[in-house]
Amino acid sequence: MKRSFVGASAAVLLTGATALAGASPAQAQSRPAPAAATVSYAGTVALSNCSGSLVRMPNSTAQDHALILSNGHCLTTGMPAPGKVVVNQSSTRTFTLLDSSARNLGTLRATKVAYATMTDTDVSLYELNTSYAAIRSQYGIDPLTVSPDHPVQGTAIKVVSGYWKRTYSCSIDGFVHELHEGGWTWKDSVRYTSACDTIGGTSGSPVIDTATGLLVAVNNTGNEDGARCTVDNPCEVDENGQVTVRQGINYAEQTYLLTSCFAPGNKLDLTLPGCRLPRP
Repeated sequence: MKRSFVGASAAVLLTGATALAGASPAQAQSRPAPAAATVSYAGTVALSNCSGSLVRMPNSTAQDHALILSNGHCLTTGMPAPGKVVVNQSSTRTFTLLDSSARNLGTLRATKVAYATMTDTDVSLYELNTSYAAIRSQYGIDPLTVSPDHPVQGTAIKVVSGYWKRTYSCSIDGFVHELHEGGWTWKDSVRYTSACDTIGGTSGSPVIDTATGLLVAVNNTGNEDGARCTVDNPCEVDENGQVTVRQGINYAEQTYLLTSCFAPGNKLDLTLPGCRLPRP
């Protein structure tokens, strides 16, 4: 788990380009291709020990209390034990909100941990004492939108760390049936290609699809030393129980599952049809 803090550097986020859909070859040559989604630090946050982001669900409205996404292992109360699920726990945690150039804009404050676990996934969601509209009015920042869809292998992504003010660019290499680290097991984890060599402090960073600008996963761990299934050295376990260790490779947990568990008003409801997050 990416909690230790070693070395920091800044990175500049660039805008990519995609082919012009529906154009003939001649038209494509004569007209510039439209830009892909611009990925920046806007809406990312720095925690005391991790990274995170200001997020909305697809059905969130401007007047809803805003949410902050990070990892379960970044909780100030300690890492939840296997099988532990935290719901609606009071919190006054603060977050430093960043603008598109990674400048500090101000401090956001939570009222509670709406949801957190390290079982099947590694996620924490904080509810703030303010709305998206108020944040937009005061800071000019909009939240990232959590994609409701399972990501696709080969997708170009950026991992944007508010803690280090550093960005990593790579692709989704594939998906892991089970990722084992210490006593924890995570399911259907995202494996990065090697270019996303994330470090301690990047835990909780949003993983953004560069084509759509949607948030598709939350960064959480990597195998540092080549050890097998130990803390900071997760291993992959396939459907047949075969174990694979990939030293230097890093991982994230998918976030589309979150979107099925929030009712209108940004209200967590683990009983909703289609909600598959672990329950207390």
